[in-house]
Amino acid sequence: MEEENFSPEKSLLVIQSMIDKSKASVADNSFYFLLWGWLVFLASVGQFVLKVIFDSRWHPIVWSINIVGIVVSVYHGIKEGKKRRVKNYIDESLDYLWIAIVIAYILFGFAFAKIGWENCYTFYMLLYGIGCFVTGRLLKFSPLVWGAIASWVLSLVSTFTNTDINILICAAAILVSYIIPGYLLRKKYKEQL
Repeated sequence: MEEENFSPEKSLLVIQSMIDKSKASVADNSFYFLLWGWLVFLASVGQFVLKVIFDSRWHPIVWSINIVGIVVSVYHGIKEGKKRRVKNYIDESLDYLWIAIVIAYILFGFAFAKIGWENCYTFYMLLYGIGCFVTGRLLKFSPLVWGAIASWVLSLVSTFTNTDINILICAAAILVSYIIPGYLLRKKYKEQL
């Protein structure tokens, strides 16, 4: 086999092609941003309504809706994994990033179960921001980056407010970091098709 010498322009085109293919696969997987965005948004609003308006001690039960998200995510991931033929470096990087974030969500869950849930929203919003920022930068998709920055700002704001307000701030953070960028990502994917 002959070695092919790439000019800088050709190398940039290959890299841009890889990024575009990753954008398409992640845009196709805007499914996850929308699934988890809506589940967390509904759970946050539901918890606020139960806790603040109805004064129910059962308010945390709404978070069990995430079980549906886990089942649907695993099913969808297996189904999509069978379709995907080739993974590039960016796809793998994003997979590792989100695996690490899911592990952090779970570990935070154990920690807050022991020390109390009062401040959990601040830390979860930080994680929303990290995942969206890195994903947005790797894909060169600025709505995810701006959503991440907004999530971090809301996380900072949450350090100055009480738990009840933080539940709503969490809903706002997920709206700007997952839901809105998820719809924009889906729209971009459909345009690319």
